[in-house]
Amino acid sequence: MPLTIDACAAQHQGDRKEQQDRVAILPHPRRRGVALAVVADGMGGHTGGALAAEQVIHTAKNNLERFSPDEESPRCLLENSMSEAHTMIKASRYMNEKDPHSTAVMLLLQPDKATWGYCGDSRLYHFRGGQLQYRTVDHSYVEHLIAIGRITPEQALTHPNRNVLLTSLGGQESPLFDFSESTDLVAGDSFLLCSDGLWAYFEDEELAALIDGNTARMACEMLIDIARKRAAGGGDNLSLAIVKLIEVAPVAKSVPPPGFTPRPRG
Repeated sequence: MPLTIDACAAQHQGDRKEQQDRVAILPHPRRRGVALAVVADGMGGHTGGALAAEQVIHTAKNNLERFSPDEESPRCLLENSMSEAHTMIKASRYMNEKDPHSTAVMLLLQPDKATWGYCGDSRLYHFRGGQLQYRTVDHSYVEHLIAIGRITPEQALTHPNRNVLLTSLGGQESPLFDFSESTDLVAGDSFLLCSDGLWAYFEDEELAALIDGNTARMACEMLIDIARKRAAGGGDNLSLAIVKLIEVAPVAKSVPPPGFTPRPRG
């Protein structure tokens, strides 16, 4: 059964003075059923973070326009997009005398599979029928402590260094990327890409239920509204993109009424 996409991207400035997140859902200009979703969370002082996040979107868009699924692998597209954005952001620090950085999470959707890559703590969630299938593991200090058994996931939520990243785009050291994919897409699959300004306020199960039970647009509106209330005046920038796979209903064939006999032409 063919699938169609229900998608929406949204963001809110939160309680910050500036919106330094960027989000986009970009259709391939020539290939039907191919699209790229991107969320970037910029850091680096006034305007610096916004410029870094904007560079992530710009680079991803340019690479998508040149992407040929027959000649280039999905991972190559994602890795090149993040690597090139890293180089451009790093170069901009010398021109603008700022310290710009950005996270990045990207999802490349094709008719037969979904491939994703990320750097930093902006996340991707893959849900199926309201159940979590996969979630990216943040490149953060607290996730490292969890991995080596120093703290629990619950302790990470209030750890004083919970916002410290181990890697990002634009830093002095080469960034760390991770990739994964799903090749068995079915109706009921959904993907959420979001910055920490959103995921910090939700359990995985709550995200799954809200996205499964609503359209992409309604889910975006509800998630932002809930996050804003829970932030209680201290919320970060938040950005998200939701992509849902929906079964296309078959077109009903017209049936002639009983006793109808078509008249011959001529």
